Amino acid sequence: MRRTRSTVDLVELKAIRQEDVGSTRVVLLSRPHRRNAWTGRMHTEYRWALQQADEDPSVKAIVVTGDPEGRAFCVGADAAALEGHAERGGYDPGTPDDLPMPGYGVHPAFDADFAWHFGLTKPVVAAINGAAAGIGLVVACFADLRFAAAGSKLTTAYGKLGLPAEYGLSWLLPRMIGLGRANDLLLTSRVVLAEEARDLGLVNEVVSPDELLPRVHGWIEEFLGPVARSSLAAAKRQVYTDLHRDAASAIDEATRLLDVHTAGPDYAEGVAALTQRRPPNFP
Repeated sequence: MRRTRSTVDLVELKAIRQEDVGSTRVVLLSRPHRRNAWTGRMHTEYRWALQQADEDPSVKAIVVTGDPEGRAFCVGADAAALEGHAERGGYDPGTPDDLPMPGYGVHPAFDADFAWHFGLTKPVVAAINGAAAGIGLVVACFADLRFAAAGSKLTTAYGKLGLPAEYGLSWLLPRMIGLGRANDLLLTSRVVLAEEARDLGLVNEVVSPDELLPRVHGWIEEFLGPVARSSLAAAKRQVYTDLHRDAASAIDEATRLLDVHTAGPDYAEGVAALTQRRPPNFP
């Protein structure tokens, strides 16, 4: 598969790296000397990188992973930042006032940190290539799908730091894996391995570390490749908006979208491909 460097001249990236694999933008959390620990700068660059990917017409899917040199996905907030909060007696995100705003303006419920993932038009896949703790787990959970390297350790972590559940995990995890299983992770902050996380429904698939990214790229090519971008964007929007709707409203919106999509070129191509027994050729 073709690999090229992404265009990043709009901002000097220091905590994020990115590259393109075909039509997939790979965003790497990259502070390898700190096991890809999260900082205010990484937060800012991450939002910028996902905004750029969502707006780039050449990108169909986004993969988020940790810099392999860091031997982790993201071990959570950098220890120096945690010490700073304690010294100041309050939380300081370390981010500028003019943060990039990916996914904002789609639905009021999405206009918050990490919930903005729900407003993106492109699927986000987390490739968890090692420890994902605290905010690292938050990043993975707000992705649409999660693949994990065998043996990776996942933990909410905050309870052992005297903190509350972070960034809406108390809302998200019960919806992902059920109330009882979510409470297990939220109340204890215990470490679970990728294999248990799969059994809990927290990750979709576990593969050997060497095969993680090849598997993720292969999965995207096989299963998302034949799907129209317009369908991916619509289905993603429906899934997360419908979390805030009753069933009747969700059905009414689906009916409205049916009228919109059947009048579009992707539907015409999909039907032609079906009747001609060939793969669809979506633009």
